[in-house]
Amino acid sequence: MRIPGLDSSSIRPVTLPSLAGEKTTGASGSVFGEVLGEAVARVQSFEAQSHQSLERFLNGESEEIHQVALDAQRASLQFEFFLQMRNKVVQAYQEIMRQQL
Repeated sequence: MRIPGLDSSSIRPVTLPSLAGEKTTGASGSVFGEVLGEAVARVQSFEAQSHQSLERFLNGESEEIHQVALDAQRASLQFEFFLQMRNKVVQAYQEIMRQQL
């Protein structure tokens, strides 16, 4: 079936968008592992910053209480975001596994 006004030279292949800073390693599993590792490291850094801020405040250093609260909230939000993203990835994986070929 031929569609008027459409020839095969005007059809371009679909290309997937790349993530910022994505490394092309040849295996998609290793890229996914790297992205996951970076996300875990980011969550851990926010948690460490929150703990350091709290320690400075408790030691009487020049840390303000509002900064301690903000750091704790940032760490909490970052963890919640990571947890929700993990849940979405697990749901997507389960949905793919339920599909029949």
